[in-house]
Amino acid sequence: MSARILVVDDEPAVTDLLAYNLHKAGYEIFLAADGREALRLARQSSPDLILLDLMLPEVDGLDVCRELRRTSEVPVIMLTARGEEIDRVVGLELGADDYVSKPFSMRELLARIKAVLRRAQADRLAGEPATILRGKGGLRLDMESRIVTIGQTSLALTRLEFDLLNLLMTNAGRVLTRERLLEHVWGYDFVGDTRAVDSAIKRLRAKLREASAEADNIEAVRGVGYRLNP
Repeated sequence: MSARILVVDDEPAVTDLLAYNLHKAGYEIFLAADGREALRLARQSSPDLILLDLMLPEVDGLDVCRELRRTSEVPVIMLTARGEEIDRVVGLELGADDYVSKPFSMRELLARIKAVLRRAQADRLAGEPATILRGKGGLRLDMESRIVTIGQTSLALTRLEFDLLNLLMTNAGRVLTRERLLEHVWGYDFVGDTRAVDSAIKRLRAKLREASAEADNIEAVRGVGYRLNP
């Protein structure tokens, strides 16, 4: 599955160049032209990495980085045309993972992106077993023990509800069609229609909300299916 990169820059020539080359390299791209849009897209699209220009309208890059670090550990590579070393130092102190000065070599930038993504993946693997998934509101799913907890509360989920939540959390941020949910959770030989998905999702969401309203981040996408917002 390709990594998702949020590109934040207010220069169309730069975003066009980055979008073309990053897409060619196999990445999924999201674009933002100002700081407010960057923060909105960061919450909405759950990127794997952010390329963040320091000089931005509305909210500048340093403030965007500061705000991101309050709730997220998403890797950030700063893009800057400034010559002052202090800007890079402040950005790194705020939690940016690397920086590239404009004008930059696309080959160098791609290499840095790969390196930062590798480090982030290694940190995740080292920090917690791969069988543990986490969500908002203290939601924790252990794939190995098949136990779901919210804070100190253990949820009594059916086998079907657990498998649904597992699939949604594994694909957090992505829309899963009802047909895909039927295929992966109910199985190829299921006799019925997609309304079975809606009923099961309704029961699952009720159990999540009962433990914590914040933990229910499952969103219905009209005419398509469901996604769990990261």
